[in-house]
Amino acid sequence: MTDEVLVERREGIQVITINRPDAKNALNLAVAQAIAAAVDELDHSDDLRVGVLTGAGGTFSAGMDLKAFLRGESPAIDGRGLCGITQTPPRKPLIAAVEGWALAGGFELLLACDLVVAAETARFGVPEVKRSLVAAAGAALQLPRRVPFAVAMELLLTGDPLTAPRAAQIGLINRVTAEGAALDGALELAATIARNGPLAVAATKAIARNSTDWSFAEGWERQAELIGPVFASEDAREGATAFAEKRAPVWEGR
Repeated sequence: MTDEVLVERREGIQVITINRPDAKNALNLAVAQAIAAAVDELDHSDDLRVGVLTGAGGTFSAGMDLKAFLRGESPAIDGRGLCGITQTPPRKPLIAAVEGWALAGGFELLLACDLVVAAETARFGVPEVKRSLVAAAGAALQLPRRVPFAVAMELLLTGDPLTAPRAAQIGLINRVTAEGAALDGALELAATIARNGPLAVAATKAIARNSTDWSFAEGWERQAELIGPVFASEDAREGATAFAEKRAPVWEGR
């Protein structure tokens, strides 16, 4: 991994830190490739259950690195979107831990995550229209699915930022913490998820993420395809056995 992205493991939780604080964690090609590699490791490692994405130095990310852009770099990965996660999010849960600003592409990385924990002083925004640009890495597509339509349109069309309390009020973020405590809050949430059956968690995410694109009848068919292997798994039997024996389950992921 490049030093511009730090990756560590904490008891089944992968922590991915964008490490360009002097550049407000702006996204360049090296950052994009490193994040994409990290989420691939998250999905393919049996030891990892949940990912947490954050930024160093009190900022989540100010978006695309415009200096790198002028050099011809793009932080998009072909077929996968911004940093390899906006078009193809990881199979396992990913939580954003936000301090400071999450702007433009940084905000779109947040939207690629499944849950968001933010400090009370965090700010969010998609200011692209102020520069006659379009939030094309996911915000224009995903924001109306995450918050009420009128609120999404205001954010997208004015380009004005949103405070963390307001973001929590409209359901964009899950938990608000004191300043400096977003990562700890995200790790606490991740640990709760990591204690659950990994097969069930992955299938549940797949259903929830994709269901908006399914018709009612198709949804039941697709869900059945996803949950069949889970209910037939050794982990499902372990879950029931552990409940009956009044002990914590030991998951094998199979």
